[in-house]
Amino acid sequence: MGRWEPGAGGRLREAALALYLERGFEQTMVADIAERAGVTARTFFRHFADKREVLFDGSSALEEQALAALEAAPASTSALDAIALALDAVVEMIGGDRDFARKRQAVIAANAELRERELIKLASISTALAGGLRLRGVGGPEANLAAETGVAVYRVAFGRWIDADEEGDLRDAIRESLTQLRALTAAPTIE
Repeated sequence: MGRWEPGAGGRLREAALALYLERGFEQTMVADIAERAGVTARTFFRHFADKREVLFDGSSALEEQALAALEAAPASTSALDAIALALDAVVEMIGGDRDFARKRQAVIAANAELRERELIKLASISTALAGGLRLRGVGGPEANLAAETGVAVYRVAFGRWIDADEEGDLRDAIRESLTQLRALTAAPTIE
């Protein structure tokens, strides 16, 4: 397959993930990924800044979609419910391929540099969501707490979804995690 053929970005993603699983992230070079995808290293760098970004390249679009959903939420929606709507939008982008998500997460879990990168991306999304809530008139501390809570709910639900043996939906895992959070916060406090 020539480098001029369409779909190079997708082939590069598939090749990178396969090589990361076979050899490990550290042992895989950009040249290896490009060769497996049937393109040149130069073509690789037209699509991705570095070999880490093959796993994280959709972060900006994900953040934009989440913010658009947050902005579209009715004005009367609570901060946490608005975050839940933003998480629903995230599901539209990443919730369709659990097998891919499992493989991607296995690569990330096996490498400290990638785990750090993932946390940075999640922190960026949290910051953006908190900013979106503030634009809706939610106070700073409440906006930050709701956004951080949303990211925590997402992480727990995502882990539950990729670890589940039975068929399931990421959206259902998020809703279940939100329900559990609400039950935890509604519990009587100990004095």
